Order: sequence, then structure tokens, then C-alpha cells
Amino acid sequence: MEKFICTTCGVQYHKSEEPPEYCSICTEERQYVNPNGQDWTTLDDMRASGIYQNEIVRMEEGLYRITTVPEFGIGQSAFVVQGDRINVLWDCISYLDVETQKQIRELGGIDGISLSHPHYYSTQVQWAEAFDCPIYIHEDDKKWVMEPSNRIVFWSDEQLELSEDLFLHRLGGHFKGGSVLHWPGGNGGKGILLTGDIIQVVADTNWVSFMYSYPNLIPLPASKVKELANRVNDLHFDRLYNAFQKAVIKNAHEAVQRSAKRYINALEGTLLDT
Repeated sequence: MEKFICTTCGVQYHKSEEPPEYCSICTEERQYVNPNGQDWTTLDDMRASGIYQNEIVRMEEGLYRITTVPEFGIGQSAFVVQGDRINVLWDCISYLDVETQKQIRELGGIDGISLSHPHYYSTQVQWAEAFDCPIYIHEDDKKWVMEPSNRIVFWSDEQLELSEDLFLHRLGGHFKGGSVLHWPGGNGGKGILLTGDIIQVVADTNWVSFMYSYPNLIPLPASKVKELANRVNDLHFDRLYNAFQKAVIKNAHEAVQRSAKRYINALEGTLLDT
């Protein structure tokens, strides 16, 4: 019995004798099936290949980014957030080895894993078992969990307090349960918002954007983007990190509001003369 991992999205499935016929994550319109066909691997095979390693980079006080090289799956990064009382792994990546576990334990370990949306569920159960901690997923995205576990805590409503200084907020959009992690004490007390790609930093890192499907370029409705911007308007943050090694370094709160207005104006036909 193996836990097969889809090589396109990096999500691990429950144990089975044979690989699943297809990846449910990739056949949905927010992702895609590899043009060369469905392909699977396992964590054991990834380790045995000797190809992969995780790079852990200190981004600032209390925040470390974890990225697999060479790129695997979607290519997202995860973060270790060192709060006042607990350490949280924000989002997840597929590759996990002994060296990664050693380095993270040197940072104080992980007390919980929280996820922005299903594309980053990856080998979350493997990580939770390695660090003996719970996984927090919004109940609206329960159907996308491909490897059930009693470590998963399905939370509800619009906010979850992980500790006195770390909060999850459900925004929806990219996925119905799409969530962000708010760390008001981060960035020297100016506040940090970690967004996965529920809010996406774009090429011009003074701006962000919002999509239903990134690879297939399906936009969100203007009404949803307005709702999403309103939901974060009351949050205290000056810096924003996405899942793809990009950040709005300062004035991130203003950037989200400004970007939402531009997005809405573009959809409603008042921004462009084409």
C-alpha cells in the first residue's frame, strides 16, 4: 500500500494498492491535468531519488519560508510563523525529509498546520504526524481532502483564533473555504498577512490580484472581490506574503484595497478603453 502523490499538483492521497485513476484536484477547472497524462510518485521515491531538498530561508524576525528545489508540483512555498505562544506551519509542500524536520525543530517545531486552500494540502498529514500536531482546514473545503486523518480540525464561521496573536480568516474566492493567516504582531508590530494565492502578489509587487482559476485565467466576480477586500479592510497589516516567493513589502493594506478597485473597474468596463 502506498500513499501516491500527484506530480502536477503535489497532493498526496490515502493509501492504496494502485495509483488512483485520476487526481480529483487536477481534473477540476481551477487546476489542470498534465498534457502528457496523469503521473504519480511517492514521498519515498522522491527521497530515494536524491534530487530534492528543502531550502529554509529567514524572511524576517519570526518568519521562515520553506521551498522545495528543484520545483515540484505547483511550486508553492510554506512558512513557519513563530508566534508569541505557538509556531504555525502556514500552507504546506509535498517534500519532507529528516533534514527538514531537524531544521524546523531547531526553530522550535510546529504546533499546528493551517492551510489557505486545497492546492496546498500536499503531504499535510505526513507533516502533522512528523510534528505531532493538528491541521486546520475550513469546513467549506472538506470535500477536497484526499487523505483523511483524525488530525484534521475542520473549523467553521469566518475566523479562527489559533493563539492570541495568530488568526485565520475565511475569505473565499479562489476556493469557498479560502483562508488567510493574520499576524498582527509581525513585521515589528506593523502586521503581516499571509495569503497563499487567495490574494496573489503580481509581477508589480505594489499590486495584488484575485482569481477563481490562475492556470486557466478564470476571474472572480466583481462582487466577490469587493466582499473579499471589505473583509480584510479591518485587519492590521503593512506587509503581505503570497505562496510564490513574492511579497508586498510595505503599504500592503493600501495595495489590497487599491488593487481590488482596479480589478472591479476592469471587470465593469470603466478602467480600459479597448
